[in-house]
Amino acid sequence: MPLEHVAFLQRVGPTCLIFALVMSAGGGCTTRGPDTPTVNPVRQSESEYDVARDFFYRGQPRQALEHCRKAIALDDQNAKALYFASTIHLFFCSGKLELRDPDCHLSDAEGYVRRAMKADEHFREAQNTLGQILILEGKYPEAVTVLVPLTRDLGFESSYLAWGNLGWAQVLGGHLDEGIESLKNSITEPRFCVGHYRLGVAYEKKGDLAAAEQSFTSALSVDAPECKNLQDAWAARGRVRLHLGKMQDARTDYQKCRELSAETVAGRTCTEELARIP
Repeated sequence: MPLEHVAFLQRVGPTCLIFALVMSAGGGCTTRGPDTPTVNPVRQSESEYDVARDFFYRGQPRQALEHCRKAIALDDQNAKALYFASTIHLFFCSGKLELRDPDCHLSDAEGYVRRAMKADEHFREAQNTLGQILILEGKYPEAVTVLVPLTRDLGFESSYLAWGNLGWAQVLGGHLDEGIESLKNSITEPRFCVGHYRLGVAYEKKGDLAAAEQSFTSALSVDAPECKNLQDAWAARGRVRLHLGKMQDARTDYQKCRELSAETVAGRTCTEELARIP
């Protein structure tokens, strides 16, 4: 899935990666005799959650999801496990096939994140992710309703993410001016390259190609691998530069886009555009 669709990765991926991976000491279910201590399901749920994280960061998301489900079966109020199950489902939507991947089930992602919010009414990251999922489902007005309160919540330290999702919902819903203002708020965190990219898309839709080019350049100028490799930004800047008559610059952008991957939707588009440039 292109990163303009997955601001949640900007939060879930890098943030979770700094967590220490706690290996479970558990030995699974055992037969209890009369002298066997009673297993605490809440603690066992936490152990299953830790195992799920370990599997995920070792590149085994299916096993991670299975242990998330076990954690939830043991304690259906384990908000962290519910949220992680949602993000794993979103991970399945982030491959080369994007939302067309047969393992991509947005309804499951939405169901788990709503349960996480019900279990913990102050789970702001879950609220932001719900907004993102609603955007992916094309439910823009509902996403706006979810995200507006979060942008005003002083307790949400990463409010720029909520502004970024709110602005994206507004832009995709056809409210360009409102979306641009929201996205400007998102890039008060200057390293939020997805916000810069989305702002570029908004300016492009509005017909301000010079501003769009500058926003795409700002996205690609952030000194972070996930920003340098933001393939859709390379494709978008190439497209805008082509319209501005900057043929050589457009060619360079499309080439970089293709180098990142020729198999994604953006990569195939860049390959096709390169073939058209004389």
